[in-house]
Amino acid sequence: MSKADRTRQLIIEKSAHLFNQKGYAGTSMQDIMASTGLTKGGIYGHFESKEEIALQAFEYAAAHLLQLLSDSISPHTSATKKLEAIISFYKTYLYSPPIQGGCPVLNTSVEADDTNPLLRASVVRVLNKLHKSVANIVRQGMAQGDFKADTDADRFSILFVSMIEGGMMVSKAYGEAKYLHTGLQHLQQLIEQELKE
Repeated sequence: MSKADRTRQLIIEKSAHLFNQKGYAGTSMQDIMASTGLTKGGIYGHFESKEEIALQAFEYAAAHLLQLLSDSISPHTSATKKLEAIISFYKTYLYSPPIQGGCPVLNTSVEADDTNPLLRASVVRVLNKLHKSVANIVRQGMAQGDFKADTDADRFSILFVSMIEGGMMVSKAYGEAKYLHTGLQHLQQLIEQELKE
């Protein structure tokens, strides 16, 4: 990796935490300069705008999150264990998020819904990946005979992802993990009651 590439990556990684904690509107170029130790010219030598930095920072944070989720799923072969691994991953998420500030998908989707179409489109791509991954796990369970053959995998993935993201949002608002944990417990029950043969 060249020095320019390393500097660009440093800006992205440091900015990911800033944007995730303070939001797009709340993060100034001064914040990015302080975090990276670079001058404004040093930053703009690698990015055309704050929006470009925010987009790259979100994509970095989301890719990191997706990789951690993949790492938690990959040791398992059964669909049930894979879904349980995702639930387990989120049980400690509020206390030790991989990116400071919480879930980058949730944080960015709330802030960028009407104000930043590029960030919103990037959030939608990540959500689509999450939905597709869960739906594919459910289809695997159906093919293995662990889950009911008439299961609507897409519907279940919508419930699964929405309950996790919604639970994180409510827990973050109240400052209490019980809201997320209640949703996660219900997801565990749904696996047993709706999916299993």
